[in-house]
Amino acid sequence: MAEQERTDGAGHRSIRSYVVRAGRMTDGQQRAMDKLWPVYGLGLDAQALNLDALFGRSAPRVLEIGFGNGENLAQLAAQRPGSDFIGIEVHPPGVGQLLQHIDAQQLSNVRVFCHDAVEVVAEALPPDSLDEVLILFADPWHKKRHHKRRIVQTPFVNLLASRLKVGGALRLATDWVPYAEHMLAVLGAHPHLRNLSPSGDYVPRYEDRVLTRFEKRGQRLGHEVRDLAFARVATPAP
Repeated sequence: MAEQERTDGAGHRSIRSYVVRAGRMTDGQQRAMDKLWPVYGLGLDAQALNLDALFGRSAPRVLEIGFGNGENLAQLAAQRPGSDFIGIEVHPPGVGQLLQHIDAQQLSNVRVFCHDAVEVVAEALPPDSLDEVLILFADPWHKKRHHKRRIVQTPFVNLLASRLKVGGALRLATDWVPYAEHMLAVLGAHPHLRNLSPSGDYVPRYEDRVLTRFEKRGQRLGHEVRDLAFARVATPAP
């Protein structure tokens, strides 16, 4: 497959961290898209979002990147009605599934992008606006020649750190140990992120996380799941 490239705001060409695979929307997912996307869906505009105006209140804000079928995001939104949630997913069937969850649970604290996460974070989310960012079971791109596609790379981590409030948390999980090691190295080298693990490596499983089909699949295959958590700090570590 040919490499998929984009041009970032600085004019540099970069490789996308995903491939949009063909997937048929179910009738229910399509109905949810038709009915609910105008209410909960978001697109890129000429300026960053005013999140207080978007949600009609000031509240903690959580971003999930690559939410799959939305079961984790929907459960978090239901459990934490005092927080607002933004989800990003490039696969339309997953977006439709999340919209079905939103409708079934009557959630008012969720908004959704069906777009590239790098562009959304760069263009739509203001600096210092997020209390938490979740990246759970992102594609590890196993083959060495594809490692450049991994979403957790220094330029994107720089961008995420700038969108987190001081004290905000970046939480990640993967069932591919080499990717966990890669993420640990990239995040550990960032001057404005502090590892929340007392041992300096991994943290216990994030207790609020739903056991999704991605994690279940990893368990069936005997993969070891690793969780990471880093906090945004105001000044670089000495």
